[in-house]
Amino acid sequence: MNATAETNPLLAEWDTPFGLPPFERIRPEHFRPAFDATFAAHRAEIAAIAGNPEPPTFANTIDALELAGQTLSRVGGVFWNLAGSHTNADLQAIEREISPVAAKHYSDIGMNAALFARIDALHAAAPTLALSDEQRRVLDLTHRRFIRSGARLGAEEKARLSQIVERLATLGTRFSQNVLADEAGYQLVLETDDERAGLPDWLIAAAARVADERGLPGRHVITLSRSLIEPFLQFSTRADLRTTAFAAWTSRGETGGTTDNRAIVAETLALRVERARLLGYPSFAAYKLDGTMAKTPGAVNDLLGQVWPMARARAEEERRELEAMAGEPVDAASWRYWSDKVRKARYDLDEAAIKPYLQLDRMVEAAFDTATRLFGVTFHPRPDLSLYHPDARAWDVRDGSGGHVALFIGDYFARPSKRSGAWMSSFRGQRKLGKDVRPLVVNVLNFAKGGEGGPTLLSFDDARTIFHEFGHALHGMLSQVTYPSVAGTSVPRDFVEFPSQVYEHWLMRPEVLKRYAVHAETGEPIPDDLLAKIHKARAFNQGFATVEYTASAIVDMEFHALADAGAVDPMAMEASILARLGMPRGLVMRHRTPHFTHVFSGDGYSAGYYSYMWSEVLDADGFTAFEDAGNIFDPALAGRLKDHVYAAGNRVDPAEAYRAFRGRDPDVSALLRKRGFLQEVAEAGGEER
Repeated sequence: MNATAETNPLLAEWDTPFGLPPFERIRPEHFRPAFDATFAAHRAEIAAIAGNPEPPTFANTIDALELAGQTLSRVGGVFWNLAGSHTNADLQAIEREISPVAAKHYSDIGMNAALFARIDALHAAAPTLALSDEQRRVLDLTHRRFIRSGARLGAEEKARLSQIVERLATLGTRFSQNVLADEAGYQLVLETDDERAGLPDWLIAAAARVADERGLPGRHVITLSRSLIEPFLQFSTRADLRTTAFAAWTSRGETGGTTDNRAIVAETLALRVERARLLGYPSFAAYKLDGTMAKTPGAVNDLLGQVWPMARARAEEERRELEAMAGEPVDAASWRYWSDKVRKARYDLDEAAIKPYLQLDRMVEAAFDTATRLFGVTFHPRPDLSLYHPDARAWDVRDGSGGHVALFIGDYFARPSKRSGAWMSSFRGQRKLGKDVRPLVVNVLNFAKGGEGGPTLLSFDDARTIFHEFGHALHGMLSQVTYPSVAGTSVPRDFVEFPSQVYEHWLMRPEVLKRYAVHAETGEPIPDDLLAKIHKARAFNQGFATVEYTASAIVDMEFHALADAGAVDPMAMEASILARLGMPRGLVMRHRTPHFTHVFSGDGYSAGYYSYMWSEVLDADGFTAFEDAGNIFDPALAGRLKDHVYAAGNRVDPAEAYRAFRGRDPDVSALLRKRGFLQEVAEAGGEER
């Protein structure tokens, strides 16, 4: 039976507050019929545009293309968000089915010869058309997107490219689901006081809550959620248990069973090379970087190559210091443990003493208040709204005059149905074309809940993650463009992290911490001496942090710079790259290849993991403008940041957007100063600017 609006809530008009999906009425069995119906409807819309007998105009071609597939986008917005944040066996089965179907659907559109002919004609005639700057940008990007989708290929090449795109979608889904299965299936059960030795009370309480949720009352469980595994490695005095937990964490996707990802990686790399070469590029990295801020693999390698030797030298210094305290070699499983000891000795800074001041709800309030002070938006709880999980919460975001800006959803707690990590996504994007549509934006994180009845306490990295993901959310919520294809976070990968990373800087400021970092039991604000210690220790362990990140970025780039990946052994290549780099003993990549979901669960960050560091050049330089102004909430600077970055989407080139905000190009020395490497620059013959 064909799905209809009467039988399928995904196809009905959503008469709900803010046009929120009617989650309480949506069932897994609704998705496949809804996809089938909306794929068909979208194909009909595309056929009508491509077959329009009238000469192509911007309105009948580009506007029509931008507005096509709205119901499909709505269905996909619900499905793909649930697939990441609250999945189950039924949804995963549909995901495996629909991923290649969706990939082929959009691939077919990108290779539609009649549609591209209309776009190509408009692009050629663009100088004679009365287009706004945004329209010209949309036309250029659309034309480029179709070319990169294979619109100019011959029939045989198009057929092969379509096969590759479908297969890559299947492989990416399998990769992601395998990692989730490994993460959800692991638990380290702590039975005795000795097995819990060294763990602070808040971590014991969180582990007890996880045990209760997993049907193990009275015991304590450590999972592979970063908010549990990292503090366990940091505080546990049991070296044997640290080794066991670390091995499970770093071997995700490499277990030899049905969830092993190594063969998936090898096939993915080979297909990506073939895809790039079909489109005329020497490597997948060259294909992916064409159109980014970096533009070429060489530019990326220049940045990573400048940072790596400094990071490596610092990490070696850190390792020697850890081993001097430990009195023995320090392996990767124990680095965090001994690092914590050295931090206490050098700075008298105990992270366990910081956490009571970093309550989840207060840090969310801090992120909200920072946005209010910078951009004039306010956040109003909507506990009455029905969402997809009881842990998720919603806020109505309003501007200074009380007008609706967006709906924001926060989903903060780890659970087996959620993939690991932290991200921002949208159930609906912003646009003005046709009508004014405001976005539905979600932040998804993976914190371990506090003990029963108690607050959820965060590490400083956790609190920074809240600000980071909320920076992404603001990029989506504050969007003010006409065309949906350039709205919000639809910007080059190496610019999309700038709005999120620059937002992190406000967390570190006493203007924010003194107000929102209050003790969970006493309510007292964080003491000045503790704040001073935190700031003094900011560059501590940066060798470790920079090496584990940069190693991952370099491996990603070298994988995707291959001109022929047909016979590559990914694990052997990973080991060879790290050996050549001189990876410091006791350190591993932040994301080892078999669980590198950024790169292999889709191609979003493939040949793009460098983008965090590329954007860090921008964020470090950008925040110095506020510091130099003497007011981290300077209204003029905040206005330019909002107008040219958060609200602008991709309607202008990112380099131009940054210059419009900052008044000049970024200065890399701000990044080196932030990571504490300026001394190394001088020793290497560089010069502080």
